[in-house]
Amino acid sequence: MRRVGILLSGRGSNMMALVEQARGYEVALVASDKPDAAGLAWAVERELSTFALSPKGIGKLAYEAALDRALREAGVEVIALAGYMRLLSDALVATWRGRIVNIHPSLLPKYKGLDTHARAIAAGDTVGGCSVHIVTEELDGGEVLGSAKVPILPGDTPDTLAARVLIAEHRLYPRILSEFVNR
Repeated sequence: MRRVGILLSGRGSNMMALVEQARGYEVALVASDKPDAAGLAWAVERELSTFALSPKGIGKLAYEAALDRALREAGVEVIALAGYMRLLSDALVATWRGRIVNIHPSLLPKYKGLDTHARAIAAGDTVGGCSVHIVTEELDGGEVLGSAKVPILPGDTPDTLAARVLIAEHRLYPRILSEFVNR
């Protein structure tokens, strides 16, 4: 069974979906750059291995070296970003090339980066959604492995659209991760 490491920065609802719906992979490590992240507490309650370290005071290079060590020591083969709000360095991406996936709240290649829902609504789009992609050095620029469409309804706000997209993310991400690690 393939071993997956999940990186998160906050509550970790996508991480929870990846753990609860794991098929063909096991979560070997849940890691965060925020030691007080709610998602870490959830992982600990389920007796999952965790790693928490803030880069504050040690710098990005030292932080990523420690993260990489923890992932390797846990036997991680694939990394899944799940609400991880830090940009990975080009060096870390290169080290794990082709083995890092992320979920993004838009139909890539549209609306890379932040504020995706507000941008889709402002553009007059009738459909939004989410995409799972391979992480590369280009922000949200890697191969799209799967996507799910969500209608943008009259009167939608970024928050109402985000809530519906999150439901789609929780269905899409575990399925695509399973397909990815088992191909």
